[in-house]
Amino acid sequence: MTRDFAARPEQLFRAHTDPVLFARWVGPDDMATRIDHWDASTGGSWRYVSARDGTEYWFRGCFHDVRPDRIVQTFTFEGEPDGVALETLWFEDLGDGRTRLRTQSLVDSFEGRDAWLRTGMEVGVNEGYAKLEGMIIDGAV
Repeated sequence: MTRDFAARPEQLFRAHTDPVLFARWVGPDDMATRIDHWDASTGGSWRYVSARDGTEYWFRGCFHDVRPDRIVQTFTFEGEPDGVALETLWFEDLGDGRTRLRTQSLVDSFEGRDAWLRTGMEVGVNEGYAKLEGMIIDGAV
């Protein structure tokens, strides 16, 4: 996925590594997120829960490499514990206060990829990044 933001790379990096900010924007509009633990450093780990109508969805992963221009981490939905994705996020400075965010999620098969897409995660990603854009405009990031 690729998305351009009217933000500096360090703002997007902070939005992806600060647990308070992350919980405010991640996921679909109709879900609330709470951080269980968060260590956004190389070798650290994370876990959070997103909830809707009393139903909780837990996610976890490990940060393999965290640096200002790139984050490499794993991502697992605990309801499907064998479905581990390796994600890489790149923060590309476009100049003039704009940044291109590129993300790549690698899974073990085409079937695994298709199963992730059937969950509606694309809607959650798009709604989440729209919330992040609003936070940038409001000066929260």
